Order: sequence, then structure tokens, then C-alpha cells
Amino acid sequence: MRHRFALCTIPFLLATLVAQAPKNQPVARPDDRFKADVLLIVAHPDDETGVTAYLAQLADQHKGVAALYLTHGEAGQNHMGPERAASLGAVREMELRHAMTELGVQNVWFLDGLDTPGQNVLQSLGRWHHGAALEEVVRIVRLTRPEVIITWLPGFFIGENHGDHQASGVLATEAFDIAGDPSVYPAQLAAPVRTNETLLEGLRPWQPKKLYYFPDSQDQNLFKGSGPQLPTGGVSSTRNVPYWLMSMEGFGFHLTQYRSYIEKFNKLDEQHLLAKGKEDGWSDGGDLTFGKSNVGGTPKDDVLAGMTPGPIPFVAHAVTPPDTKTGVSVELSGPWGFYETFRRVHGLQHLPKAAVPEIAIAMGATLQIPLLLNNATASPKDIKLALSTPEGWTDQTGVATYTVGANEDLPVLLTVTAPKQTATTPDEIVATAQSEGKTVGTIKLRVKRREGGLPQEW
Repeated sequence: MRHRFALCTIPFLLATLVAQAPKNQPVARPDDRFKADVLLIVAHPDDETGVTAYLAQLADQHKGVAALYLTHGEAGQNHMGPERAASLGAVREMELRHAMTELGVQNVWFLDGLDTPGQNVLQSLGRWHHGAALEEVVRIVRLTRPEVIITWLPGFFIGENHGDHQASGVLATEAFDIAGDPSVYPAQLAAPVRTNETLLEGLRPWQPKKLYYFPDSQDQNLFKGSGPQLPTGGVSSTRNVPYWLMSMEGFGFHLTQYRSYIEKFNKLDEQHLLAKGKEDGWSDGGDLTFGKSNVGGTPKDDVLAGMTPGPIPFVAHAVTPPDTKTGVSVELSGPWGFYETFRRVHGLQHLPKAAVPEIAIAMGATLQIPLLLNNATASPKDIKLALSTPEGWTDQTGVATYTVGANEDLPVLLTVTAPKQTATTPDEIVATAQSEGKTVGTIKLRVKRREGGLPQEW
């Protein structure tokens, strides 16, 4: 009974001692456990695959590597069990953590953006609540203090064209440009005022030094030479295997998405596995696309070239003013138009772009073509729109005339349906705008018909 009484008094004594103890002084330096040389910002578990050989090499060299995933991939497929939705997201997060541990990457962060399996970056940003998501990305940048950010290329090309991939590139770019600004998200930077603080975070501004992209375009030739080549052929000093093979082994944890392929290469002996990896392109060195550098150098320099320890001052990004609109005109809007503005505002006009705006859709699918009619005159104008489509396409809009007020813009959505057959080459759809009997604009869109793939809209 005496021992029981003594045990019961211990929590009371501890609480009294804690109450009487002097308050700890705030730690002067940020937590170095999470300091990153390179921070990868992507959308879904398995998005890292294109750069994992490089990440494994960095980890092998004792560089700080961290990764931020903006969704849990809960809208993916599951070839391992019945789990879907949030449960699948939990499974895919665990697959990813095992994969990254295999590569030597321990610091992995997840946000709670909703997995949006469509091609429209604007829908992904909308479902993620763009402003709130950006605040969270900035928080992780300030917490990890990366020298370099690597992310998906924000652009629209024929390929997988996942809107979430593009949205992660948009948010990463925005965070690169504002995380060092002490006036942005000031509650993150304010010093705590109480012991059990829940609002003021005590972070510091952080200006990353370089920004690089990798694309999910079908045609990789467009990006060759746009940045440094990723080294994949080196041999790990700790594992004594090529880095590309480590990348392949890390990929082997993503069974919910690629079970059949993974089980096939898991059955191979080392000799045949090496041959299979080379045959499937795992040993091919990919190219990063250079985005920005705040420490000078050239686009093809090594990713970590020019780095010196410590923070650099905030660098306000240059904004190119838009062209002045005159008369009556038409432009492609939606995600295509968004990127024209986004790249101009963030100083990224040098990034590769398709010669003609493009998209890939499933055969027989409906395609929406968003246009913006511009009237920069002092009086209302009638604008007639007409579509020219290849044989087999169905124009659901037809010729139509729209009245646009003086100094106003009018959004218009044209709709066409693709033939139910695939095609070896892209089709070209042309929208022509006329006002007062004169052609005031022509919009071209290249469309690749294929089997399956992501829907245009979600």
C-alpha cells in the first residue's frame, strides 16, 4: 500500500518540478535534421521514379534529400487488394516510404491534396484549394531549407499530362519565388509567444537557389539540352550496384500500381534483371529542364554547382508585362492560356513549349476547347466563330456569333467529339474568329487520339 501511494505521488511531484523549472530559451538555430540540399516536390507516390537514380546518388554522397508529395494517390488503381480511396492512399504512402528508404531518403512529407485524375491543371489547383496548398508548400520549403527544388514541369504536352503533376510544378514554382519573402505568410515566421503555441511557427524565410523541372511529355526530344543530364550509370559506393538499378528496386515497392510488371522483374536473376532494366530504359540518362538560378551559372551546369553554405537574400522574381491588347482578337484559354500567363509572370518564357498547343484524348471522347474573345475597342463587337475539323470529327457547337461589350472579354467553350478510332498522327482542329467581315484570329490545336488515358476534365 505504501509503494502504491509513493507511485501515485510521482506524477504530482514531476508536475510541481516542471512548474517550478525556468522556461527554456528558444533554440537559436533551425532544426538541422531536416535540412535538404535537394527537395523533390511532386503529386503522387511513384512520381519520383524519373529522378530516383539521381536521388540515390545524392543520398550516397551524404547530401540532404527530402521529398514532398501533395496527394496520397488515393484515386489510383489497386492490384494488391480491395482498398480504395483514403485507404488506398494510406497504402500508397507506405509503399512510397519503403521505396524512398531503399534509396536512402528518409525525410518524406505528405500534404492532403485530393488526387484528381484529369488533365486540367486548373481543376487540380481548385480541388487542392490553391492558396491553402501554397501556404503548406511554403511551410515545407522554409522547414527543409533546400538549396535546389526539383519538380514536374508546368506545361501542357501530349503524354500522360496529369493535371496533378502540373499543379505540383505550379505550386513548387510559386513557393520557390515567395518562400524567401518575409512579408508572405508572416504567421509562419513570427516568434512563438507562449509555451503551447498553436499559431505562430517560428520559421525563417528561405530563398532556394535553383529550380529544375522534369516533364511527363510523350516526346522527350523537345527537352533534350534544356538542362543538365541526370547521371544514372554510376555505381553506388555503399551498395556496389548501378544507381539505375537502385531506382528499379525502389520502384518495386509500388505494387498497387504496377504489380504485374514488378513481379516479372522480381523473378529474374541478377544477369537477366540487368538486361531487362537496360531494355526497358532504366539505365538511360534523362534530362532535367533548367528553371531558375539565383546563384548564376549556366542551364547545363551540375545541379549543385555554385552552391555555398548558408542562406541568400530574398530574390524578387522579374515579371514581364503582358502585351497590350488592341482591336478584336481571340485566344486559347483554359490550361493552355494559363501557362502563357504563368510563365510570363514567373520569368519562365525560356521553358520548352509545343510549337502548336496540343492534347491527347481517348478515341470517341468529347473535347472542350476554351477560348477567350477580346474586344479592346470602345464599342460592342460581334464575333463569329467557326471550327474546321478533320474527317470523322463531330462539331457540337457549330458556327455561332457572340456579342462582346466594349473593352470586355468573353469566355466561350467549343465542343467536338473525336472519332472512335485511334490515329497514328495528331489531328489539327482550327477555330477561326471573324468580326465585321474580317478574320481577327485563328486558333490551332493538335489532338492525339489514343486508347484510354486520363480524361480531359475531371
